[in-house]
Amino acid sequence: MRRIHCVVLDAEADALEELPYPGDLGQRIFDTVSQEGWQQWLERQVLIINENQLSSADPQSIDLVEQHMLGFLFGEGDLGAVPQGFAPSKK
Repeated sequence: MRRIHCVVLDAEADALEELPYPGDLGQRIFDTVSQEGWQQWLERQVLIINENQLSSADPQSIDLVEQHMLGFLFGEGDLGAVPQGFAPSKK
């Protein structure tokens, strides 16, 4: 198993096994984000899509999710945090 220094965890961790996203961004993620870091992003992505009522069929929604991805994974831009006003449901 390949190991990397994960930018999300700020620690050494198991690397992804394949590119998780297309293009240069996918390669950057593959090189710097661990399996655990990517899983954390996927969980945050669901929250962002649901809270903002985004559609994966809408190009503007896809762009917005990508901006959140850059913020969450790499600290770039103003997005990526938990949506404002989000309160997890009580189980």
